[in-house]
Amino acid sequence: MAVGETMRASRSTGRRRDGPCSICVIVWAATAMLFALAGPSLPALARSGIVANDAMTAAAPDLPLARRLFPNAAAISRIERRDTNPPVFAAIGPAGLVGLIASTWEIAGSLGYSSRPIDILVGISPQARITGAILVQHNEPILTLGISSADIEKYVQGFAGYDLTKPAVQVFEDTGDLPPIIAGATVSTGVIRDAILRTARTAALGHGFIRSSSSSIDRVTFASRSWQALVEDGSLVHAALTFRDAAQRLGPIANPLPEGDGRFIELWVAVIDPPIIGQNLLGRQAYTRAVGSQAAGDAAIVVASSGLHSHRGTNYRQTGVFDRIELIQDDRTIKFQKDDFLRIDRLALDQAPSFKEISVFRVPANTGFDPAKPFRVEIAAERDRTDGTTANLNLPVAYALPQKYILPATDVSAQIATERPMWMSAWERKPLTIVFTVLMIACVGASFFIQEFFVRRPNLWLYGRYGFLLVTLVGLGWVAKGQLSVVQVAAFLLALVNGFRWETFLMEPVIFMLWGFVALGLLFWGRGAYCGWLCPFGALQELLNEAAKRIGIMQIEVPFAIQERLWAIKYTLFVVILGLSFYSMEQALVLAEVEPFKTAISFKFMRAWPFVLFVVLVLAAGLFIERFYCRYLCPLGAALAIPAKLKLFDWLHRRPQCGRECRFCETQCTVGAIDGLGRINPNECILCLRCQVIMNDAERCIALKRRAARTGGAGSTGQVKTLRAGE
Repeated sequence: MAVGETMRASRSTGRRRDGPCSICVIVWAATAMLFALAGPSLPALARSGIVANDAMTAAAPDLPLARRLFPNAAAISRIERRDTNPPVFAAIGPAGLVGLIASTWEIAGSLGYSSRPIDILVGISPQARITGAILVQHNEPILTLGISSADIEKYVQGFAGYDLTKPAVQVFEDTGDLPPIIAGATVSTGVIRDAILRTARTAALGHGFIRSSSSSIDRVTFASRSWQALVEDGSLVHAALTFRDAAQRLGPIANPLPEGDGRFIELWVAVIDPPIIGQNLLGRQAYTRAVGSQAAGDAAIVVASSGLHSHRGTNYRQTGVFDRIELIQDDRTIKFQKDDFLRIDRLALDQAPSFKEISVFRVPANTGFDPAKPFRVEIAAERDRTDGTTANLNLPVAYALPQKYILPATDVSAQIATERPMWMSAWERKPLTIVFTVLMIACVGASFFIQEFFVRRPNLWLYGRYGFLLVTLVGLGWVAKGQLSVVQVAAFLLALVNGFRWETFLMEPVIFMLWGFVALGLLFWGRGAYCGWLCPFGALQELLNEAAKRIGIMQIEVPFAIQERLWAIKYTLFVVILGLSFYSMEQALVLAEVEPFKTAISFKFMRAWPFVLFVVLVLAAGLFIERFYCRYLCPLGAALAIPAKLKLFDWLHRRPQCGRECRFCETQCTVGAIDGLGRINPNECILCLRCQVIMNDAERCIALKRRAARTGGAGSTGQVKTLRAGE
């Protein structure tokens, strides 16, 4: 009898059990048409400068390209490679040097949101002006589809004429001297702006087109020097401590040191920014690796040691900070970070002694360190004394860079050396958006922690949920651009393979915070914390379906056996997109257009008609099958469902009667995640909490009805039927 009541309630909602396959055929036909129409654009994308993902070498300009970079030059007769620091190409004309051509990938190591290189050749005149810029390589998702190659080319060319001696501007700041950031491609175009300006300034500073107002280091000149010559002129300094001296300074210790004049530690220190020092010590390849990724104003020192005591220790592997070594200049003490460390196995000079450890430490510009001024490096050692206290000793090594490496001070801005990280600018420009996103995330998290209070109040759930989904769609989606994508999953995994950098993902604050919450949500609750509440496109589908039910559109109830087989589509899409991204990001991005997010949310339907038609067909299918796209086609949902198996908590309750005596929740589930036995599939559940509301509603839950009948009551006195039939 209870089952019969439930099935009649199901029929009263306007659901029928046919037609899912025909709708799938329609949507997949639209998908095929979309890719067929998008296919001819791929050659155009190739012409715009996209090259294979594995092309990691910097571009080399030819004469036609050089003439494009220097359009006002009378003539350019040849291109000359100059392996200086930084390395550049010199454009030579009949009258001499026309200008320099620098690669953003070679100098700045510019990586985009896809964690793949962005390589732009920049022309720089001897007057420290950008004469032109040409994009030669990128793998940016936002630049591949949705924005024309003409827009990209126009943006890059807009840097021509910029005066590099002007004070640095924030990466995302609009200024009349620079082309404005392209709407819808904020991160990628911000990366391009930062790469062009940083590369041009570094090249102009390193080759004397710009002089700092303070003393600067000669980072260009190279001449071969022996180990002895570097020691004699003060380029290399050292200090040593024997076992006997260390024992005297430490006093009685629990584990005595060996006796004699053996080395407790011998330490050598040098600033390696001048190529005469750095390239001779490390060799050309290791030197380029050590200083090639430095930002303007950064410095690098080498520390080599031998003996019993290690200058590195092992704690830095857990803490990220080297606790045994520090750099001291004036009243400033600088601790070296793990991210700024490069291990060197051996020095390049044949006459160099063998060392136990060789480290190169980058000293960021924001530490205030000036390598042209005297400083000292101190090594600390600790030992346990016999009385239980700790004995300490420090070995200082004083260093002053020889004057011959220091260029005289001139009168141009030194602000280049203090440029702020690009991601900080991105966060500072969106304070209200960040606060709004934090509040949205906090509301979702709080709703799960007070879930019992929430689901026992049907009106609160009903209006709270649909109100929240409306805010998600408009505020988080269309305004804040907070739509996650499977492209970001692929970009993250590629970054783990190619070299992960937090800075890349910090450049988009809203996306970063949402992914942070998704990671935590997967651990606590599964995929539903995002898919059910914070996904703008999911909110759009559910709101439209709710409107469709209000006007009487018949709902199609997909049999569970068919639904299980249709789920395989989205998992297949995710695996194919992910696998394809490791082969060719461009092709993976084309396939990722199966996600309608960019069209519906990022571009607000302002795209070419095939993309809009595809979204309209998906949404139309969703009028008959609630959250049709989420159920069967969403590769992002599939990507989140896989790790969701690791979730720690299961706060969705079921009754013993569920699936046996009552199947009402199964018929009402938003995404069909409840099977015929009443079990909830955590991979498909979006945590809408609808089933929890039903099982706490004394007028709709069969178990509660029977309990009330046995006790002679009419249900919970505070519970009234507030949800419409079909909810």
